[in-house]
Amino acid sequence: MKILVIVPAYNEGKAIYNVVTSILREKIHGLNVLVVNDGSLDNTKQEAERAGAKVINLPINLGIGGAVQTGYLYAYYNNYDIAIQFDGDGQHRAADLRRIIDPIKKNKCDMVIGSRFVEISEYKPSFFRSVGIKFFSSLVSRLCNEKVYDTTSGYRAINSKVIESFVNYYPKDYPEVETIAYLIKNGFKVEEIPVVMNYRTEGVSSITPIKSIYYMIKVTLALLILPRTSIN
Repeated sequence: MKILVIVPAYNEGKAIYNVVTSILREKIHGLNVLVVNDGSLDNTKQEAERAGAKVINLPINLGIGGAVQTGYLYAYYNNYDIAIQFDGDGQHRAADLRRIIDPIKKNKCDMVIGSRFVEISEYKPSFFRSVGIKFFSSLVSRLCNEKVYDTTSGYRAINSKVIESFVNYYPKDYPEVETIAYLIKNGFKVEEIPVVMNYRTEGVSSITPIKSIYYMIKVTLALLILPRTSIN
């Protein structure tokens, strides 16, 4: 199977080399790493290439949604069977990749989420993140009639059907929560598996208290008007 790990990166020059090399060290057959350099102002591009990744350079910063969808477009047009979103800041662990991929390979589901909360873990988000995580977990679970524990995790794998769907529809910003609800409401099967995540070691999170409020309002409204898809 052809597997693409999509790493969206904005000014992650200090972390991206170690992120890419950690993925490649797993030596998973058929796997390639694509770094989507989202208009970085530092040496993200050079460090990603030095580590052995393919790199797409976006001329302007599109945000997480635009960067990740760029990766899905690349996966679609290059006939990848599985695409994996993997953060460029060092929070995700490459050691979990095989466990993330396995349910997709066995056709057990269409998306796998690497979840921090499906089991009790030592991961402790900040106050604002914790409020958002609990709120959206409750809201998505109610809207979809299916329990979802970690709606904001960016560590996820999808099959070719979902890749095709995301080529046609993908939220511009804060896409994680919305895409889970979108898939479930359109009949795709989503599964969570427990993973351990690191805390950010380099760079600064873009989520501020003010942005958290905007994020909660924007995503809540988006969840209430989710589109339907003909792909399934």
